[in-house]
Amino acid sequence: MATLPLSSSSTGRTYNCSSSYYSSISRVMEFSFKNGCYNSRILFSSINNRNMIVRGTRRCFVVKNVFSDSKPKSQEPIIEEGTSSNLNPLRNLSPDSASIASSIKYHAEFTPLFAPNEFSLSKAFFAAAQSVRDSLIINWNATYDLYEKMNMKQAYYLSMEFLQGRALLNAIGNLELSDAYEDALKKLGHNLEAVASQERDAALGNGGLGRLASCFLDSLATLNYPAWGYGLRYKYGLFKQIITKDGQEESAENWLEIANPWELVRNDVSYSIKFYGKVATGSDDRSHWIGGEDIKAVAHDVPIPGYQTKTTINLRLWSTTVPSDDFDLSAFNAGEHTKANEARANAEMICSVLYPGDESMQGKILRLKQQYTLCSASLQDIISQFERRSGEHVKWEDFPEKVAVQMNDTHPTLCIPELMRILIDVKGLSWKESWNITQRTVAYTNHTVLPEALEKWSYELMQTLLPRHVEIIEKIDKELVETIVSNYGSNDPELLIEKLNELRILENFDLPSSVASLVKEKMTCQAEEHEKIEIPSEQDGLVVVKESEEDVVEMKVEEEPVPEPPKMVRMANLCVVGGHAINGVAEIHSQIVKEQVFRDFFELWPEKFQNKTNGVTPRRWIRFCNPELSSILTKWIGSEEWVLNTEKLAELRKFADNKDLHTEWMAAKRNNKLKVVSLIKERTGYTVSPDAMFDIQIKRIHEYKRQLLNILGIVYRYKKMKEMSAEERKENFVPRVCIFGGKAFATYVQAKRIVKFITDVGAAINNDPDIGDLLKVIFVPDYNVSVAELLIPASELSQHISTAGMEASGTSNMKFSMNGCILIGTLDGANVEIREEVGEDNFFLFGAKAHEIAGLRKERAEGKFVPDPRFEEVKEYVESGVFGSSSYDELLESLEGNEGYGRGDYFLVGKDFPSYIECQEKVDEAYRDQQRWTRMSILNTAGSFKFSSDRTIHEYAKDIWNIHPIKLP
Repeated sequence: MATLPLSSSSTGRTYNCSSSYYSSISRVMEFSFKNGCYNSRILFSSINNRNMIVRGTRRCFVVKNVFSDSKPKSQEPIIEEGTSSNLNPLRNLSPDSASIASSIKYHAEFTPLFAPNEFSLSKAFFAAAQSVRDSLIINWNATYDLYEKMNMKQAYYLSMEFLQGRALLNAIGNLELSDAYEDALKKLGHNLEAVASQERDAALGNGGLGRLASCFLDSLATLNYPAWGYGLRYKYGLFKQIITKDGQEESAENWLEIANPWELVRNDVSYSIKFYGKVATGSDDRSHWIGGEDIKAVAHDVPIPGYQTKTTINLRLWSTTVPSDDFDLSAFNAGEHTKANEARANAEMICSVLYPGDESMQGKILRLKQQYTLCSASLQDIISQFERRSGEHVKWEDFPEKVAVQMNDTHPTLCIPELMRILIDVKGLSWKESWNITQRTVAYTNHTVLPEALEKWSYELMQTLLPRHVEIIEKIDKELVETIVSNYGSNDPELLIEKLNELRILENFDLPSSVASLVKEKMTCQAEEHEKIEIPSEQDGLVVVKESEEDVVEMKVEEEPVPEPPKMVRMANLCVVGGHAINGVAEIHSQIVKEQVFRDFFELWPEKFQNKTNGVTPRRWIRFCNPELSSILTKWIGSEEWVLNTEKLAELRKFADNKDLHTEWMAAKRNNKLKVVSLIKERTGYTVSPDAMFDIQIKRIHEYKRQLLNILGIVYRYKKMKEMSAEERKENFVPRVCIFGGKAFATYVQAKRIVKFITDVGAAINNDPDIGDLLKVIFVPDYNVSVAELLIPASELSQHISTAGMEASGTSNMKFSMNGCILIGTLDGANVEIREEVGEDNFFLFGAKAHEIAGLRKERAEGKFVPDPRFEEVKEYVESGVFGSSSYDELLESLEGNEGYGRGDYFLVGKDFPSYIECQEKVDEAYRDQQRWTRMSILNTAGSFKFSSDRTIHEYAKDIWNIHPIKLP
């Protein structure tokens, strides 16, 4: 018996092969491949007795949807097999190259996306991916059959981003079919690496937030935890980055232009999403959200395979549309074509672009629609699964025992009022029951200390777009105020007001009347006990000044009118109030969360707060992207156990001085560098030397990440080189290739200025014959996961130089360390823990500490900061015009002055500059001693064992979600 993963039916019925899909003949292709092309011969077989005959083989199959309500009699799709066939598309793939080659040939012909005249690389990729997907669906269906039967608690991970990267090599690696696919594709005239390079990165994310989510899915599947991911299916991604003489330009991503071979659209899984409208009270005394704009969210499923396990979990992505009835045919026939399609266009716009610009009101509306769509569609789907698995008797009090919802940052915050709305308005539960269920179900991961990333939404906008949710939020806020008053009392009204201002969800709102009268009463009593105190008068413009017990003087106060601050909804506060667990993502970050960001909440509910240091999957980030290093690790550790148990990496420490290991290690690094030399030539046209140190900073372009500090350090290095003779340069400087990569958000002007400055500096230095290979500056355009998979294995020095206390964790630092790269950085985010594990001597540390930052900013504001002469020297050099005719005044102005928006060097570039360039001198010194450098590299890999996402997921599962692994037999 063999199984066939045909997966799209809402009925679960059994079909035989005489369905109308098949004609009276079956068309089967035999291929002869020559020079990358094929010829075909058509074989005809009659369909007899309502069964399909293919070269003497009798077959029937079951088509089912594992997510439908009805259950098929058979728990797995089945094919009855007679004699074997050389071309057998309807069978479970065996892990041998001949079967795989047959499957690839079948998909090239019968699930075509290309014309039949040649077997191109692109066609080979799609056919190979579809053949892998067949195997994944078998495991996928079996996984969810098991979850349905066991009715176990499941975690649901909601994230606006999933930065997956290419899937082919990862999937066949996890299935342990890499060699078989390599051989199969060779038989068909191609090599695996070339075929895999045809895959476009899924444009579903931008930075560390999305890449972390993808690492978590890999670990959840590998560790056999019951879990799903939920996100949005962005048609055009964030943007495709193009580098021109003017800096960064943006165009739409084209990742879906042909198709996504990994996804399956579930047209039978869709949910209605509402916007606008109004709230009315029905005859049942319940609130009803009526009217407004309705759209439809449709599920697209992507299988996520685990490593060395059959467990295959699901990433469900939502697209948005409207029913066909919403197409205005009358308007279309009247020539109003745009109007006729307006409803569909507005709906599809929601999932067009990741993080649409929100400078305009329309941009803000679109972002809020995105967030609500993710939350509403996902929760409706989760609740549907819960009800189905519960059978006829649904016990809502058991919901938190079966469901764990994790909000990845504040984007999915609307899960809280949406779950309340569904439970109260749709399912008929009381407020108390619903709030208890919600708080026990939802948890929140904080990823930032930046105020702009702790989202706030306009109350007016939210009230217009989501009126019922605002009612729910207002009631949550009212109960929160009562809790605060209960905890802090009213004896100290100033303290109470301070706590209310910090903790409330609604910002810039008047106090509830009962609390306001209580506070006023207490303040009045206190005023009578003092000789002189100012008390707000009920008369406008008057301040009552009490000189003594007998004397009261009224003074008219002339004041400038102060504009009323906008009323806002603080999403992070709502997360903390509505969730049962709040975690930071590195030890230092979690301390900052407790001591600064949510200090008052931590004082109120200390039991809610935890740390969960981020991690990355060692499968993608060592095993598959760095096969040469993987082979070395397996050889010296003695097994491949390290892929699933990274603690084994620590065993490398005992070989850190072994010369044979050094030789192998350096050879692998050089081979990886040669790949990057080719990448740089292809992407930028520049030629770089593989003998130079590869110094890399690849991450989202942001002022706090301080790419500006890096490039100013390079400018200083270049200036010093230019002041020396050729012999002095070679003696004083180690050759370096300084590589940047990352996208600046389209409306983030200062970040785009930094990109422009880096490329201008690179153009000048790279074309300077005096410098040659001693220094190159490269900006790799359109940085993504696939680029990272080349750069990270080749890296020798990596820069993680954010202003201390501002990077929550970082995960690229973990990837670099795993691949034997030495880090230069501040004590920020996960750098702190990495340095502890790899050893202080194997990490280049500089810069101010997190606890010093506030004091240094105050010192700057008071005019006490004295810049280092070397910092002034490098700014003057930039302004001299050596890097072209462009003006960098607006860029450098951020480093000037003492305070003010966009000034005062808020990110302390000037303060840390001298420490940074002195640390870079130590880097040069260490690199000259290649034996020392290689030892440091080995110890970085050995010390990275703690930073596997497997460890992180175990902690989430145990401490937050309370879920348990279950493995398919």
